Amino acid sequence: MNRRNCHSLLQNCNNLEQLKKIHGQAITLGLHHLQHLSCKILNNYAKFNKPIEAQKVFNYQINEPDIITWTSLITLHLHIDQPFHALCVFSKFILLGLKPDSFSIVGALSACGRTEDLKHGKMVHGMIYRHDLGSESIVGNALVDMYSRNGEIRIAQLVFRMMGTKDVVSWTSLLHGFIKCNDLGSARNFFDRMPQRNSVSWTAMITGYVQGGKPIQALEVFQQMKSKSNDLPTATMIVAVLSACADIGALDLGRSIHGYIEKNNLYSDATMYNALMDMYVKSGSLATAQKIFKEIVRKDKFSWTTMISGFAVHGYGSGAIQVFSDMLKSGVDPNEVTFVALLSACSHAGLIDEGSKWFDVMSRVYFLEHKIEHYGCMVDLLGRAGRVEEAEGFVKRMQIEPDAVIWRSLLSASLVHGNFRIAETAGKKIVELEPDDDGVYILLRNIYCSEHRWKEASETRKKMNDRKIKKKPGCSWVEVDGVVHEFIADDKIHCLSNEIYSILERMAEF
Repeated sequence: MNRRNCHSLLQNCNNLEQLKKIHGQAITLGLHHLQHLSCKILNNYAKFNKPIEAQKVFNYQINEPDIITWTSLITLHLHIDQPFHALCVFSKFILLGLKPDSFSIVGALSACGRTEDLKHGKMVHGMIYRHDLGSESIVGNALVDMYSRNGEIRIAQLVFRMMGTKDVVSWTSLLHGFIKCNDLGSARNFFDRMPQRNSVSWTAMITGYVQGGKPIQALEVFQQMKSKSNDLPTATMIVAVLSACADIGALDLGRSIHGYIEKNNLYSDATMYNALMDMYVKSGSLATAQKIFKEIVRKDKFSWTTMISGFAVHGYGSGAIQVFSDMLKSGVDPNEVTFVALLSACSHAGLIDEGSKWFDVMSRVYFLEHKIEHYGCMVDLLGRAGRVEEAEGFVKRMQIEPDAVIWRSLLSASLVHGNFRIAETAGKKIVELEPDDDGVYILLRNIYCSEHRWKEASETRKKMNDRKIKKKPGCSWVEVDGVVHEFIADDKIHCLSNEIYSILERMAEF
């Protein structure tokens, strides 16, 4: 093999084993110290995501790496999710006096975005003007993305407006920025104004709605995409839509998406299985979730946790404990979320001794710190069993400050079991922590009225009026023929509201 043949082989190299053989022959023939050849070898290792091998070639075979080689190393670190190392590489070649090109600048901006390093991001921005690299759209897109990831949405908008050529990536980068800043209103307005959309922008808007607690809107965007676009759903989008279906119990739509997954064989990893299991569990179809669980060849801790949680929400405490036991036998260690699911199962099934045991095992055996959710499960466990005073003592002994959720759990249990003293204490604590919670004022007022404490009841009502607190209207969802309908109390925005109220009035006559 000579130098020309080696270059040709590297050019057509399509797997790691072949690359290692070419590299070995180059070393044997003494060709590995040739600058261009070593750069090609490094670039190929980077292509196959082999950072250690690429770094060795860089350190020991390349005396004067060119800008392409430095950029390959930056890109490699970004690809394997090491943005800090990517930024270090960029800094090194800048200190050596090399002039960055647009590709290395994009890599540096991406690293600053992922590490949320606004200071260095602004320094890289300065280099763009210094080296006259701002005219290329990929650089503008990277700037918008960097500022968006760092929460500087106004600067991102300014950069976007100053860009000459804006492609779909430019628009999507700023869309991501609005979503990251949790400004879903601006995100949707911007999304609707986009001249062109792709699967990434559709996914961003759907995922943003799901993460923002707006599952109905997420499903509306998904249906819009199916009717108005030829873009195919991405795996990330499907997982997000399944999560939205799970949140509102849209079983029919969830089943149709399951069919799409089966038809297109989209089971890329356990994530898709886990999303399907979660959807079926929350939609009331535990048996289907179990069937999917058994199909997973490599179950991760999220798979096990989802199944434990499934048994928990359906009240099968012993089933959850059995799955947890199987999880430990399989060699998969539980995490904090797993123990939340397990303790919740014990709570729903009234397994006080089991719950107490696993609460202790969590910290003593697995060295996991008790979080507020774990304390909440224990309070709920004791409260459901009627041991309200014991639950109150547990709250007082907590090693972290109890939040409103803890006190609300204690309040609920106290009301169920008629302990108005503890209920009043818990209610007052909730008012201190969340003074705008309308529900707790109403509950406190009802407690005072039931005990004929009219003065306290009047004072509670006055506090509501002084703070201008009004009872939030109830909300419910109903799925009919794959379409989810949202209903809010006393609201008439539904397209069939006149017919619905007419039927309700007729029903009220009987």
